[in-house]
Amino acid sequence: MQQKMTTRRGFLAGTATAAAAFSIIPRHCLGGPSHIAPSDKITHAIIGCGGIHGSHTGHIKRLSETGSQLISLCDVDTTHLAARKKGKKGVTGYGDFREMLAKEDIDVCHIATPPHWHALMAIAAAEAGCDVWCEKPMTRTIGESEAVRRTIQEHGRMLRINTWFRFQSNLYGMKCLVKPLKKLVMAGALGDGPITVRLSHHTGFNFKSNWQGKTDLPTQPIPKALNWDLWQGPAPAMPYNTHRCHKTFRGYWQYDSGGLGDMCQHYIDPVQYILGKDHTSPVRIKSHGHFPQHPEAVRPWGGVTMEYADGSKIIMESADSPCPLTRGKPFLEGSKGKIYPGFRCEPTNLRALADTLPDPEPMVTNFHESVRTRKPFALNEENGHRSNLLVHLADIAIRIPRELKFNPETLLFEGDEEANRLVHQPMRAPWRLPQFN
Repeated sequence: MQQKMTTRRGFLAGTATAAAAFSIIPRHCLGGPSHIAPSDKITHAIIGCGGIHGSHTGHIKRLSETGSQLISLCDVDTTHLAARKKGKKGVTGYGDFREMLAKEDIDVCHIATPPHWHALMAIAAAEAGCDVWCEKPMTRTIGESEAVRRTIQEHGRMLRINTWFRFQSNLYGMKCLVKPLKKLVMAGALGDGPITVRLSHHTGFNFKSNWQGKTDLPTQPIPKALNWDLWQGPAPAMPYNTHRCHKTFRGYWQYDSGGLGDMCQHYIDPVQYILGKDHTSPVRIKSHGHFPQHPEAVRPWGGVTMEYADGSKIIMESADSPCPLTRGKPFLEGSKGKIYPGFRCEPTNLRALADTLPDPEPMVTNFHESVRTRKPFALNEENGHRSNLLVHLADIAIRIPRELKFNPETLLFEGDEEANRLVHQPMRAPWRLPQFN
């Protein structure tokens, strides 16, 4: 692929998604190939060289047999960058993702940064002509999620969110694949009416309550290796403290949403798929066992119930919930049947019945296939957007402890200005999302 690209991406002024120093010309505008021939290597780049970086390098290594090549790495911490570049010949390192996108001929851009950067980087990569492989949660807010969805489609790019339980691996405490659960619900074996889903440590789903922030943190010297201003990017400017950065950033609302941000899309995306809700969102959301939240630091959160228009419900609880609604209850429950952790069923014939039922629609589960054929990946900008909304509907309900009514079409809360301010949160200048007609 690189050998066939004779014209390098260039610089222009005035991008909508980044500080005005950079803009990237998509490769199809430069006369390069509009798609990748089977004989060409698919070039990969990774933004973010912290802990989750290893997951993405592992994916690239496994895909190398089908023609992938890591060509560049980017991180605002030169110590992290140097550690990840060590031993990787031919891989170029960058401190600014905009420079990397402008200079390198990248087919797939992996985004392994904290979530407050996911939207802007995914949008910039799509505008540069890259397909995008993004960490979960897809974005930090509902408004950012919609902006990514629209940009990916506007530029004809492929998107993969880095969670996979809807199509492979056992679903945590269920100790089975999602497929038989999906088949039973599709066939009405649990009942034709609403389904209730319970996600907690009681049903095998640990929301990692340890992800909490600290208040009144003292200002510390910024490490010389770290570009703290660029690390913060679109988030509010804060004094540097080690607990706001790197391994513990998830405990702060301006970067993530605690254990919900860390694990919820892993748990909630397959549930959305099982229920057949890839096209919509819950309409009523309310927290229970509520803990007051700090405006910056994520605190214990209790539980959240989200209800769809048809009455189906998802109940999520953290381990510290003071009024657990999931203890001793099934994971899936309908009017005719129940499924407990370990795939124990009532009635007991449900497990055998699942083997006889028709499979769900097939999906593309290899991202290289999506890149080459332009067929959407199993978890893409549409269904990934909807499961990402579930994450943020929950975290908004935790921060605003009253029943919220959500419109799945407008992506706004009905008559609730306070909640809608958390849908579209401002970015620190000069960073901003693109504007759509």
